[in-house]
Amino acid sequence: MEPAVLFPFRRLRRGLALCALLLAALAVPAQAAPRGPLVLAAASLQEALTAAAESWARKGHARPVLSFAASSALARQIEAKAPADLFFSADEEWMNYLAARNLIVSSTRTPLLTNRLVIIAPAASRISFVVRPGFPLAAALGSGRLALADPDAVPAGRYARDALTRLKVWPSVQGSLARAENVRAALALVARGAAPLGIVYATDARAEGSVRVAGWIPAEAHAPIIYPLARLAASTNPDAEGFRRYLLSGEGKALLRRYGFGTR
Repeated sequence: MEPAVLFPFRRLRRGLALCALLLAALAVPAQAAPRGPLVLAAASLQEALTAAAESWARKGHARPVLSFAASSALARQIEAKAPADLFFSADEEWMNYLAARNLIVSSTRTPLLTNRLVIIAPAASRISFVVRPGFPLAAALGSGRLALADPDAVPAGRYARDALTRLKVWPSVQGSLARAENVRAALALVARGAAPLGIVYATDARAEGSVRVAGWIPAEAHAPIIYPLARLAASTNPDAEGFRRYLLSGEGKALLRRYGFGTR
């Protein structure tokens, strides 16, 4: 029979062995959670695309990472090699810009959404327009400024400038602009009363309770507002194509329409 004094040492050895196993397990790095695709999207898509990303995540996928800004700014980021997987532009022109530089997978490019332009005013304002050639936009502005996204680069601003030019009122207001970096910044100027009027997408006006639609700009006054979606050539996320296809699906389109967009 072994001496009784050895029993505590036997238990000590077992305890030390168990600790060694636990330390070894902790030393093995945990497997990183899968990262969702990075989507660079026009600022006007915030609510709709966020809802789509959440719906996709509920299906068991990693939630897409969304970054919103003016399409022009995002396209230049992509050109500068910013890592991303999908680009959702507010016009065809900036998608063409990337396509010409072989920065998108052309076979994945799809014109997905449509939109309308509206003139907005603060919710308490009584200003309203029948928008037609020569309508009194400058008179309604008075000494105030017209908020719109930068017409030299941002799609919403370019559509607005083209429309006002065709409606023969651009010369009367071009010196009274509050130029914003994107359409949501223009929306915010009107929402907080910093500008008496602005031009944004109908979906933006719908998303902001502090403004009201003062007039609808005729669709024929500007080029069709089309939002194309494409996978980027530098994409490395295997889930990017799945999320793109989800947005193109019947379910995805129905979800986006709930936020006021038209689908193609």
